[in-house]
Amino acid sequence: MARRRRRRKLPPVVRLPRAYRRHPAVTLILAVLVAVVLLERGRRDTPSVPASDDYSRYHNQVFMVVRVVDGDTVDIDAPDADKSTTRIRLWGVDTPEVTGSPRGEMYWGQEASEFAKSTLHDQRVRVELVRGDTRGKYGRLLAYVYDASAGTMFNESLLLGGYAYADPRFEHPLLERFIALERNARAKAAGLWRDVSIEQMPKWRQRRER
Repeated sequence: MARRRRRRKLPPVVRLPRAYRRHPAVTLILAVLVAVVLLERGRRDTPSVPASDDYSRYHNQVFMVVRVVDGDTVDIDAPDADKSTTRIRLWGVDTPEVTGSPRGEMYWGQEASEFAKSTLHDQRVRVELVRGDTRGKYGRLLAYVYDASAGTMFNESLLLGGYAYADPRFEHPLLERFIALERNARAKAAGLWRDVSIEQMPKWRQRRER
């Protein structure tokens, strides 16, 4: 006589009363509720990164610039998540794009990039952050960058030399000062301000100029 195959029992945490198993709609609702509970439990059990972590790791610390991406973007020798370096986007300034940018090369972009490379590459810099506002939308660290020995802020040097536009699209503590520095460079026809046309400016700046 053939032995009857025993039905395998479900684990107690997911086995439902027989009355519920007769109603698929009820079963579906219960399954969704269980999934929500498990998801919330997982969120509670996963440690979150403190909002102040960037500030404690980077603020007022000195690092080496290992790569200059363009006039307003550099990499420093500090690990960031799964990367061996941290990418910094300079607060409050916007330099013209260089060759290879998705937006295309812009007037004075190469000059701004070369200025950044000659000033920052393989140099030690001190990083200043704005507490509570340390990352941009692409995950880059937002910072004021200072020459570690001379103490000059590179963000300001870009504006003074006419290598960058003061960027008022995002509030930061030195916004008004940066606008004044740009105004001064423009009055002196420094750098790009010597003969840039509106059509050669970034799109956001063209809208403001017009």
